[in-house]
Amino acid sequence: MKLILKKAMANLGEAGEVVDVKDGYGRNFLIPQGIAYEASEANLARIEEEQAKTREKTRRERLEAHRRASQLEGLLLTFSERAGEDGKLFGSVTVADIVEKANADGELDFELEKKAVGLEEPIKALGDTTVVIRLHPEVEVEIEVRVEEEKG
Repeated sequence: MKLILKKAMANLGEAGEVVDVKDGYGRNFLIPQGIAYEASEANLARIEEEQAKTREKTRRERLEAHRRASQLEGLLLTFSERAGEDGKLFGSVTVADIVEKANADGELDFELEKKAVGLEEPIKALGDTTVVIRLHPEVEVEIEVRVEEEKG
């Protein structure tokens, strides 16, 4: 019996996949539990259409992420912070600070989101730090964050 899985099942397949199972397993377990439905011609056509839409959406998202990455390439964000004589900051530069500065500069035609900034922990010392920005699972770009001592 051919079925289309609604959800991923260990040892069987992923959601949307067409699987071949024994009649009893399909009729008595998978279909009643709402895990799968019959692989009729109409259902197969619908699933193919949904997969095509998903592929197109993913392609568009990847292209948009590449466009945004090109705007971020070579970006240098400079912060002036108070620091002690050993170069350690009295405060820190956080993900929120980086996002606010990037969006405030007006160089980007999109809003950078906090979840895209790959900063493990806040910057707590003077100097340059490379920060990874993840715009898409397949698209990353590095920006420079420079922390200088506040004059005055």
